[in-house]
Amino acid sequence: MYTVYTFYADDKMANEVLKQVFQEVHSKITDGVNPDSVMDALFSKNVICSDDYQRLRQVPVARDRCRDLLSLLHASSHPQTFIHLRLALLPEYSWIVDEIDDNLPSLTSQLQQLHLGQFTDGKLLLYKLI
Repeated sequence: MYTVYTFYADDKMANEVLKQVFQEVHSKITDGVNPDSVMDALFSKNVICSDDYQRLRQVPVARDRCRDLLSLLHASSHPQTFIHLRLALLPEYSWIVDEIDDNLPSLTSQLQQLHLGQFTDGKLLLYKLI
């Protein structure tokens, strides 16, 4: 069963919202995620380039590799970096995605109050497994 969260935002705004939430759960991700499958998914979507992918693969400790990946993603200019990261986590780490999704409505509400006019350009649907 799915719960649908609808956010009125362009991809850039949706990505920024997710970026903030991912920063809040950073330590849980570095403690609980083996980044290899996530890296594969992000590489296939051109979120990380082959040089970054190869460099990350050389980091021997999964936790350090995860930290390096998150650092790289936070510096990324790709307009859907964190949208793709959320989707990449979903198959194996739904518990983290659940926590991210639980933080989205309140954060989005706060952003809407601050930037109401910026949320009318498009729509982002985020699905939460329940």
